[in-house]
Amino acid sequence: MDKRIHEIVQKLKEADAVLIGASNGLSISEGLHLFAENEAFLKLFGDFHRKYGLRSILQGMMFRYPTDEEYWAFWSRLIQHYTNEYEVSGNMKAIRKLVEGKPYFVVTSNGEGHFEAAGFAAENIYEIEGNWLEMQCEKGCHQKIYPTKDAVKKMAEAETDGRIPTQLLPRCPVCGSVMRIRMIGEPNFIENQKAAENYQAFLKRWHGKKLFILELGIGWRNQLIKAPFMNLCKREPQAVYVTVNRGEVYIREDIQEKSYGLDGDMTEILAELSCHLIRTL
Repeated sequence: MDKRIHEIVQKLKEADAVLIGASNGLSISEGLHLFAENEAFLKLFGDFHRKYGLRSILQGMMFRYPTDEEYWAFWSRLIQHYTNEYEVSGNMKAIRKLVEGKPYFVVTSNGEGHFEAAGFAAENIYEIEGNWLEMQCEKGCHQKIYPTKDAVKKMAEAETDGRIPTQLLPRCPVCGSVMRIRMIGEPNFIENQKAAENYQAFLKRWHGKKLFILELGIGWRNQLIKAPFMNLCKREPQAVYVTVNRGEVYIREDIQEKSYGLDGDMTEILAELSCHLIRTL
């Protein structure tokens, strides 16, 4: 591992820009596990587990609640706990250290807003499946996106027995419909076109340069981030591809000679990379 870490850090130092891709593996390393029926889930959502049979946060996110008051009770509790009250993790601090002083861009399927909370510039982040901190009209009557933070705080504080007061339901200022979290599962999901454009501008700017592609916690099935990242590495002659994951490190054969796979604990690997970088500065 030490030799590979040294080589990776050297490639990072030589890079002109850094492209980060992140998915559930990174969230899990921070203590947010969307798929698990674990102690953290039961502590936060035990009542929803008993009432609806929900076995994970992801099921709660996808569940069709009987009322809007119950829908927003779940979401406001989730966002308040994992986003509004988020304290920047050691892993996020390590990632910040890795990109320090370099142009960077983040593409993530995580919607909890941790990258921006950790100090990454909003204009350099593309959350491809939406953002918990944003809401939209459930009917899609217009394309404006609204912030959830303040409304969520009020709802979470006023929630009783798995419901929020009806008068606190966030409503569309145009048609009066109840708002929904801007996530890809919603029928009228609004794409963040500006973020998508920023991403394409980043790729265009660093085309042909030394691009360091860092992939964090992404499984081989991920066609939204992993497949495009490997394609990018293939067509960019000076690109380097580094994937970090536990138990599932996949690198396509046609880019293996310019790639590194680190299988193990995300926290330990990120700490080792950042510490090695600091020692070589």
